Amino acid sequence: MKTTPKERAKVHDQLARLGFDHADACQLRRISMTLHRWAELECGDGNDYASWSIERDEQTQKPYWVTYPHAGKSYRRPIPDRERGALKRLAVVMARHPELVSYHQTDPRGAALYVVRRSDLGDRDISSNYTIGTCIY
Repeated sequence: MKTTPKERAKVHDQLARLGFDHADACQLRRISMTLHRWAELECGDGNDYASWSIERDEQTQKPYWVTYPHAGKSYRRPIPDRERGALKRLAVVMARHPELVSYHQTDPRGAALYVVRRSDLGDRDISSNYTIGTCIY
């Protein structure tokens, strides 16, 4: 997602009001961008000769870059698990803010990361109510 400096400043201000310092706010934005790009690549892309996407092995959960040529045999190669790394970094940041909860939204058509106050969420399920929080894009 392309953002303007004004939009980024707005998100940083919202995160500051939630108690995040500048370094954590920048880290959350990088995590969100990583997760968003990962979701785009999981959906895949293609051209006149082949299509490709990230797929996880069903047994090992290791990610692979899989290419499906329109003529010929498909092939895959292992890639670094940037999603898992981003989620680990997210857990570290969120551990410093126990009054908040994060939500990773995996649809690449929108933002990948939201932060919600636990008190705003109440006993509602976050997977249905994440938009009441701060969207990090």
